[in-house]
Amino acid sequence: MGLARTHAVTLSGVEGRLVTVEAQGADGLPATVMTGLADSACRQAPDRVRPALRNCGMPVPPRRWTINLSPAGVPKTGSGLDLSIAVAMMAAEGHVPASAVAGVAHIGEVGLAGDVRRVPGVLPMVVAAVAGGVEEVLVAADVAREAALVDGVRVHPVRTLTEVRSFFLARAEGSGFDLAMPPAAPEPTPAVPDLGDVVGQAVARQALEIAAAGGHHLLLVGPPGAGKTMLAERLPGLLPELGGDDALAVTAIHSVLGALEADDRMVCRPPFVAPHHTASTAAVIGGGSRAVHPGAVSRAHHGVLFMDESPEFRRDVLDGLRQPLESGEVVIARADRHVRLPARFQLVLAANPCPCGSSGGQCVCTPFRRNGYLARLSGPLLDRVDLKLGVNAVTRGDLALPPGEPSAVVAARVALARRRQQERWGGLPFRLNSQVPGALLRGAPWRLGSRERRPLETAMDRGALTLRGLDRTLRVAWTLADLRGAPRPELDDVGLALDLRTPTGVKVA
Repeated sequence: MGLARTHAVTLSGVEGRLVTVEAQGADGLPATVMTGLADSACRQAPDRVRPALRNCGMPVPPRRWTINLSPAGVPKTGSGLDLSIAVAMMAAEGHVPASAVAGVAHIGEVGLAGDVRRVPGVLPMVVAAVAGGVEEVLVAADVAREAALVDGVRVHPVRTLTEVRSFFLARAEGSGFDLAMPPAAPEPTPAVPDLGDVVGQAVARQALEIAAAGGHHLLLVGPPGAGKTMLAERLPGLLPELGGDDALAVTAIHSVLGALEADDRMVCRPPFVAPHHTASTAAVIGGGSRAVHPGAVSRAHHGVLFMDESPEFRRDVLDGLRQPLESGEVVIARADRHVRLPARFQLVLAANPCPCGSSGGQCVCTPFRRNGYLARLSGPLLDRVDLKLGVNAVTRGDLALPPGEPSAVVAARVALARRRQQERWGGLPFRLNSQVPGALLRGAPWRLGSRERRPLETAMDRGALTLRGLDRTLRVAWTLADLRGAPRPELDDVGLALDLRTPTGVKVA
């Protein structure tokens, strides 16, 4: 009976925080005192751990236990600290040497039979453990391959507390104890929708290519069946695969949400997230009453967020998009902390021209309802959307047209345009035209000539463009130049960018 100390990791949003777990038993009335801002799931850990240890042949006599989670001022959430608390109590009771458990981190929930279970968010937890100087981590066996995606750490998969005891006893004696890594899951074959399946819609296909090349946001307005959803679903297929830190960041978010399809692989394809229009603010933007969880905007990080029937979303949900569209992150404020969630995504909004969804002579909506329907999308939100266009219904003549270019052909042009952007902005903290500050594009050496600027200045004088709108139009013009392979935008690029930007390009009738 003594003091034992080991490590755990807790989550705050999508970031892990290394926690020191201390356990000490003392004579006195049987009780368990846990300090360190633990939530209800964490405070219940001793009630799970004590019978689990007893069922594994490591009884813990009734005594007064004090369990400290340090730093004490950081909130601790979830059941992922179960395994570390169990190991600390094992060491304090003498079932394993206390020196063997020091410096090792443990992540997992403990069942009453002593089995070690997976918890969400293992990947960012292991990243935090490595950042805190930990070199060895014990995790549940079924998430061991996910944890092994992190470099610089030895991952030990465990299935029961009995295996944990055998591991630490062998470690104390200097001998090895083989904890086999579970076999890899079969390689999935992702089905990526092809742009060649879209019938007609030449202008919308061009806008989709522009959006993919520069990372621009897009609004599609048209009747049902025109192909708005088909177009949006094919945008991720035009984007290059994720790599390096981007893939790790996206995989970490999916890990926290429990949305990884294969635990032993990175998420290398840009995600496509399409929340239902009845989703709450917390579901789309992020938040929660206790622990702060990422929303759909974070799940779409480095991918596409598609909001079909966008006028049907709640106004607070739509306006909540404004912060991540500007900054690439969501800041959730609580009384005791601020949580930052990454949310750099491409937004695709789709809308019918009116509540009934018809157009022309078939529409039964009054002019008041028609005008008010798209007005549910606020001006400040639409001002942050770079491309706005109408999508007309597919006609019989469109069916006779030859198939359009497949995604592979368009994706090659997109990759080449992105490579030009990366070369141009090399050494600066952005890679795509959509991320370039407007002040940089309006100043030397990127300032356009007076002839190219004149349409934008005229639109500002008429009140058709705000300064933010002007900057975003410039970014689209640069993307058009990159797609053509031109060194700078020309007048035609500025004119097309302006046509795709101004609301008059959206046909609501």
